[in-house]
Amino acid sequence: MDERRIENAAILLMSLGEEQAAEVFKHLAPKEVQRLGETIAKMKAIPRDRLDEVMTEFTTKASDQHMLVADTDEYVKSVLRKALGDDKANLLIDRIMQGSDVSGLESLKWMDASAVAELMRNEHPQIVAAILVHLDYEQASAVIKAFGERQRNEVMVRIATLDGIQPVALKDLNEVMSKVLAGGDKLRKASLGGAKTAAEIINLLGSAVETSVLDYIREADNDLAQRIMDNMFTFDDLIKLDDKGIQALLKEIQSESLVIALKGGSPELRERIFKNMSTRAAETLKEDLESRGPVRLSEVESEQKELLKTVRRLVDEGQIVMASGGADEFV
Repeated sequence: MDERRIENAAILLMSLGEEQAAEVFKHLAPKEVQRLGETIAKMKAIPRDRLDEVMTEFTTKASDQHMLVADTDEYVKSVLRKALGDDKANLLIDRIMQGSDVSGLESLKWMDASAVAELMRNEHPQIVAAILVHLDYEQASAVIKAFGERQRNEVMVRIATLDGIQPVALKDLNEVMSKVLAGGDKLRKASLGGAKTAAEIINLLGSAVETSVLDYIREADNDLAQRIMDNMFTFDDLIKLDDKGIQALLKEIQSESLVIALKGGSPELRERIFKNMSTRAAETLKEDLESRGPVRLSEVESEQKELLKTVRRLVDEGQIVMASGGADEFV
């Protein structure tokens, strides 16, 4: 959500009054509540024309919405049971509604990362992993940063190898956390965890911690470490480089390799590459891409991997930087 839309939402909430605004906040996620709260706190006087603009926009959008069913969850359950009978319907309901009954885990999202870390400090790494994959990447990363190195590494290995969560996996932690995870044993198995989840969290840990975690995982399972690294940085992620970084990279690679690699690149990435070349070089590259016939996917992926190795080397040498998503950190 951009800054102006946040401000508009804040203005609307302030115009509603305390009681109505409180009802709206009940339906928002923790981050949304925090951002709106911070915005409201900063706002003082609001120009009349801005208020009129916000109210007009809200009225227009609200008039286009209509609630067909008050409780969609109950509607689905009722219709399926009437149509299929209880036994068949219950099997489908579990699949349709899986992961929706996570009230205990949702409560963790409102807690400070250090408090969550303290709560789980003495739990088995497998239990901690099962909890963290339910949090957003930023919060999970902050929780892991609060752990000691050994616990941090053990938890990351388990997140990376997690292929789903069974209700029994939460039983022990549920006993300790009591009401915080009440209902945790009713969770349906969902597709959470895995190398991509581990990669997203590691991306936010910062370079020093990232190296330590990946080295630990590599010793235990080199293939797993490689899968995580593949998910941490893909070819299309080159678009995250700043112009200086792209220019440094272009000096290191042969034009033939670049043409093959870009055959599998996104249009946005191609435009960034063209932007950082001379007009003549960009036109030549465009012509080469257009005139090049079909290229085997394996050849494209091979050239992309070689190019990514060059990126990694330049990052390690400090010639280019890649924003990690965390404040003042790069990987």
